[in-house]
Amino acid sequence: MTPARLPVVLLWHMHQPEYRVDGVWQLPWTYLHALKGYTDMAAHIEAEDGACAVFNFTPVLLEQLRDYAQYLRAAVTDDRPIPDPLLDGLRALPPAGAARTLALVLAARADPGPVAQRDPRWRPTAARIGAMAQPGLLADGETRDFLVQTHLVWLGESLRTDARAKALIERGRDYAAQDARALLALIADVLGGLLQRYRRLWEQGRIELSVTPYQHPIVPLLLDFRVAAESAPGVVLPASGYPGGEARARWHIGQGLQTFESVFGRRPAGCWPAEAALSEETLALLAESGFRWTASSASVLRATEQHHGVMNAHPHRAYRSNGHATLCLFRDDGLSDRLGFVYQHWQAQDALQDLLRHAVQIAAAGPDRELLLIALDGENPWGWYPDNGIHFVRGLYRALAEHPRLRPALPAALLDAGLAAAPLPRLQAGSWVSGQLLTWIGHPEKNRAWQLLIEAKQHYDAAGPQTPETLRQLGVCEASDWFWWPGETNPTPAVADFDALFRAQLRSLYRRLGQTAPAALEHAFSRGSAREVAHGGTMRPTQTPGGSTNA
Repeated sequence: MTPARLPVVLLWHMHQPEYRVDGVWQLPWTYLHALKGYTDMAAHIEAEDGACAVFNFTPVLLEQLRDYAQYLRAAVTDDRPIPDPLLDGLRALPPAGAARTLALVLAARADPGPVAQRDPRWRPTAARIGAMAQPGLLADGETRDFLVQTHLVWLGESLRTDARAKALIERGRDYAAQDARALLALIADVLGGLLQRYRRLWEQGRIELSVTPYQHPIVPLLLDFRVAAESAPGVVLPASGYPGGEARARWHIGQGLQTFESVFGRRPAGCWPAEAALSEETLALLAESGFRWTASSASVLRATEQHHGVMNAHPHRAYRSNGHATLCLFRDDGLSDRLGFVYQHWQAQDALQDLLRHAVQIAAAGPDRELLLIALDGENPWGWYPDNGIHFVRGLYRALAEHPRLRPALPAALLDAGLAAAPLPRLQAGSWVSGQLLTWIGHPEKNRAWQLLIEAKQHYDAAGPQTPETLRQLGVCEASDWFWWPGETNPTPAVADFDALFRAQLRSLYRRLGQTAPAALEHAFSRGSAREVAHGGTMRPTQTPGGSTNA
């Protein structure tokens, strides 16, 4: 008898936090990642007939992509300003005065990783601008060239074949105003059609789309800080819990679904929670909201096994915790981290053979191996692969479609086919980082961030009913990103960016409440580690990635 092919679910998580403060983008990572990661990942599916994958979009990312598309359309047709200093610098080449300085500073910091080597002038020019006391004094021609080159080095593989892009890449320098216009029109076309490409692929059944609660909050912590102690007894937590956390969690889930449906036309079956962070209480809310499946990390399952007496648990099947309707999937941490942090250093064919070898070992481990979930960021790792990962990703899709022991699969389809679920007595609270929640709470600087938010929430509650815009701004301040970066494990420049952005978001909330922001919000509270700059806001692992888990 021919063995059944093991379903392999690939889940690509797409997220960027709200970089706008009072309507103006402070950092350019959303649209730059759209030019590279989001565009290429759609193109890879389109190019491989047998490919399928889950794409998880955070609603805050969807909103930003949709708004960028509108601003770009107006810029191209009516020459209207774009409220993103770097992108508008491309429109208004060469920008003048403070606008020029800001555009050059942002461009010099927009290092896309190894692909910058395609233009050997880009990184030396970026370093020179970074060392200049007055970057705005750079000559018009060099300013124009550098801003155009910055956008060109961020183009994904699928865009580099566009005739407009090829002409600009081949020229390399001495760009004129019409060249910048051609590039701006290309970017407008890309962002204008991006979300529709994903919607069309979903309607064709080639992908599944899932969602995260609205602003990417750590829902277990909104509900109860004390769940962090489940995996870390003795952790020092803020003195009080988050006020009204359950109502806020429900709001993020509901608002996230509403935003998702407004873009894609129907509800998703699945929810990838922010940072794969789940708790029993979070799972209850997801079930109440009608999600058929959610997912977390194998490290959370291991912690559940250790603390709740589960026998022989492994991540290669579905689970039902405490009778909840929403099924839990658990990613294979080892293989997921290999894609995220290891295979970028390998030849694509060697990496594919290694991954397939591990997957076949899982398939052969026993009849209760019912699926393999590989889940990771969909935008961050590929810039570190040769040619933006095109050979590896397309090779992976092709190999899974043709493999005799493996097959690509989607969670909703597996559920429709009757995927069985093993019981769990109770889910241990945790995330993809070591099965714990300490990446977002417990460190003095992280606790300080929570305290600043708690104080703002108390002012919000005391102010009475608010406008939808103010309610949304509170949601922005509740995002997980502001709590990830504080502490000693992240590089100082990135920590400074997100420290400043979090405080600016809180000040914006106080302004909307008609109140004076506390003086503490004028001062940084986080230092970082003084290591190298993080590229593109990329989050890095806090542990060494390993091989396949529980094969």
